[in-house]
Amino acid sequence: MPLNWLGERHTERRDRVVIDTGVLVSAFVFGGIPEKAVMKAFVETDIYVSPALLKEYRDVPLILETERKLTSIQIKALVSGLAAFVTKTVVVYPRKRLFICRDPADNMLLECCFESKADFLISGDRDLLDLEVLPFRLMILSPRKFLEQRSK
Repeated sequence: MPLNWLGERHTERRDRVVIDTGVLVSAFVFGGIPEKAVMKAFVETDIYVSPALLKEYRDVPLILETERKLTSIQIKALVSGLAAFVTKTVVVYPRKRLFICRDPADNMLLECCFESKADFLISGDRDLLDLEVLPFRLMILSPRKFLEQRSK
């Protein structure tokens, strides 16, 4: 039987989660509810990413730094948080293009969710949270709603 990253054996399927970049920025820079949701996902679920999502994780700190939206200390916290975070992720390679979200840039998150068979997408993005019908099973939750759902 395979071991998880802590060397423990687990027999039942863990929930699969994809986390939007904005949630990670909030978690690693500002803390609070997003940080709690990311930590809960980090400990209790399997987290999936795609090459496109990894690229966004890499590009966003550079953009925020160039636009001077964060201090140098916040940038360092974000980069180190993202680096630690991605070590726990599983990379999937989406084979199907989706055209569902009103913001086309967000479709890559849905493609990652579809390919990984994710149970949850954690996002603060209204374009995603407002989606009511999807052609596959997925719960799109804010960090707060994810914490509430996981505490049931």
